[in-house]
Amino acid sequence: MSGVQTITIGPGEPEQRLDRWIKRVFPHVGQGRIEKACRKGEIRVDGGRVKPSTRVGPGNDVRLPPLPEPGQVTAQPKPKVSDADAKLIQSCVIYRDDHIIALNKPPGLPTQGGSKQTRHVDGLAEALKFDFEEKPRLVHRLDKDTSGVLLLARTRAVASALTGAIRHKETRKIYWAVVAGVPTPYLGEIRYGLVKAPGGGKGQGEKMLCVHPRDVAHTDGAKRAHTLYSALYRVAGRATWVALEPITGRTHQLRAHMAEIGHPILGDGKYGGSGQENQGDGWGAGIGGEISKKLHLHARSMTFEHPVTRKPVTVTADLPDHIARTFETFGWTEDLAADDPFEGL
Repeated sequence: MSGVQTITIGPGEPEQRLDRWIKRVFPHVGQGRIEKACRKGEIRVDGGRVKPSTRVGPGNDVRLPPLPEPGQVTAQPKPKVSDADAKLIQSCVIYRDDHIIALNKPPGLPTQGGSKQTRHVDGLAEALKFDFEEKPRLVHRLDKDTSGVLLLARTRAVASALTGAIRHKETRKIYWAVVAGVPTPYLGEIRYGLVKAPGGGKGQGEKMLCVHPRDVAHTDGAKRAHTLYSALYRVAGRATWVALEPITGRTHQLRAHMAEIGHPILGDGKYGGSGQENQGDGWGAGIGGEISKKLHLHARSMTFEHPVTRKPVTVTADLPDHIARTFETFGWTEDLAADDPFEGL
């Protein structure tokens, strides 16, 4: 075992997640060991406690506890992606060049592994190498049940550039959702802060609570959040197709914000949308047919400057089947959407 050591990240290193940096420098150290050491405060950055997801870069001092030598750890073989899963994830590719891959992520597929999650985009990315030696890297996330545009970078340098562009709000993401009721005004902004709810039921995962903007600075753990929304089309005053643009990128931001203004996204049981679904002779009765109980939230498009060519790129993802069926039920078509639904804000 090595002793306690502090390593200063050099000037040539890209900014990246702490756990990824550790695994690159010490590839024999597993994710579980890193997460445990962070929880116990044994890994610190510039003297402070950190999470595996904490971002580090040039100049940061990373304190590490005693680590096993390479021969003391038996590396677990990487799980092989089945032919069926390889075909699935490759069929999701909607944009690809030598630097970037964009997927239309299907609903129900997690972006990354977690508790009891063994099949996810990050793992299946082994099948997206094509002619490259390394698998592409995720540069942002989507919730498990949210579908749509998901970017991966094919090199470390491009990953760093895209991550920085997202963090500095140099990209534009537009989501489509179907919500209960009709938001008024039809075009508006939501600025409630978000804070993680305490506790949470077993197996329920985290949930975010909204905080009034004036209270964000005085609420421990609360973060500012800002969403634009535009009501595009409505049906019988019961449901509305909305476009959403997250100006900030907080966990569950769109779902929590729409629920807070009284219009939860259909199929979102965590934030109140399940009560608006068609159940027997319930919500969907009398308006044209069955409405899926799946989450009706879709990352429709993402616009960014290509980090290599410097040309603007817009990637657009088709609706998943369950939302497409809802659109058909309500008589909506994708071409009805305005070029810029937020014009005027």
